[in-house]
Amino acid sequence: MLCKIGTVEVWRILEMNGPFREATTLFPTAGPDVARIMEDLVPGQIEPGTGKVILPVQGFLLKTPDHVVLVDACVGNHKTFPSFDDWNMREDGRFMAALSAAGVSPEEVDYVFCTHLHVDHVGWNTRLFDGRWVPTFPNARYLLPEADLAMFETNSHPMYDESILPVIEAGQAEMVGPDHALGDTITLVPTPGHTPGHVSVRIRSQGAEAVITGDAIHTTPQCQYPDWHFVYDADAEQAVVSRRALLESVADTNARVLGTHFLLPSMGRVRAERDAFRWEADA
Repeated sequence: MLCKIGTVEVWRILEMNGPFREATTLFPTAGPDVARIMEDLVPGQIEPGTGKVILPVQGFLLKTPDHVVLVDACVGNHKTFPSFDDWNMREDGRFMAALSAAGVSPEEVDYVFCTHLHVDHVGWNTRLFDGRWVPTFPNARYLLPEADLAMFETNSHPMYDESILPVIEAGQAEMVGPDHALGDTITLVPTPGHTPGHVSVRIRSQGAEAVITGDAIHTTPQCQYPDWHFVYDADAEQAVVSRRALLESVADTNARVLGTHFLLPSMGRVRAERDAFRWEADA
């Protein structure tokens, strides 16, 4: 177990952890010294020799007294993504092994929350079975940000056909707005910008609180530099506004922050510092 928030157990479901792309590519407005700045703030964040940023791909499994909830479904196996070899046509058991280590079978997952509809957050929505895509979690409701679905209305993408459409056709999908809640314990936080419908996830239980960032924040140096644009943000300026608002909402509150792509252990707290913020990783 990664941590406990009141009565909610939080388990890390790690699919991969390694170099992604060069810091100068990922943060095009951060200047030529961005890799050095990041490595100074977070030793081990940059791969020596390549300047590539180490980014885990992971989801978080939430065990509440009433439900089992998966937040983000990573890349998945056999998925089509030729622009990045490490994600294309994977065959790896790590995601399912992590789920088993948490004591959960696919049949026991009640809800799958996708913070947004990008390849590395929806892949395990489905699996390949007898040549067709079927929901990986046969008894789950899949909660998908409604505003993100418009991205695929005029722009077909293999990811939609492989990882989203099958759960819709199976009748297991529910299109939700940014104000959706699962009881009093799990609520969505609107953080648009990375995608139009991007949300983060807030957990509250017995006076304790945690926030799962999704891709509102990609790395902990963005706490100190929240104005850095991320190359894959659909609306970079809106993403900055959302990022600052999310950081302000958790700064100095003792809320635990779980960063979907933060360097492991991906967990800590945020403190206000001058006109930005400071990341304090959990030991």
